Amino acid sequence: IFMKQNRKLINRENTEHYNWKKVCVGWHCITTDELSVIAEKIPPHTEENMHFHTKQFLYSLGEAIMQFKNEAVQLKVGTGIKIDPMEAHQMRNVSDGEMNFIVVFTPKSHRGRELV
Repeated sequence: IFMKQNRKLINRENTEHYNWKKVCVGWHCITTDELSVIAEKIPPHTEENMHFHTKQFLYSLGEAIMQFKNEAVQLKVGTGIKIDPMEAHQMRNVSDGEMNFIVVFTPKSHRGRELV
């Protein structure tokens, strides 16, 4: 198998990361002005604060609840959900296992979230 010399494989060991709520982690896979792709990990029985930011698409690699102001949506492995700009939401890992997901923002949202 051949790969371009300038192509870079991205993984948790070689990309910038940040912690939130002391126990959750996000890894910046792509960070441009037009696009953010972040891999995130939430431990069991942990949840985000209700917040909003730019338009996003979230792809679930585990089971969790996406809580909106007036609706709760069950996410299962291999499901995705579109979240509109400024739409308040909260990821909740109610399981006994770690929850991983990929989130794509457009335009970028490297650290841009506003608490509700």
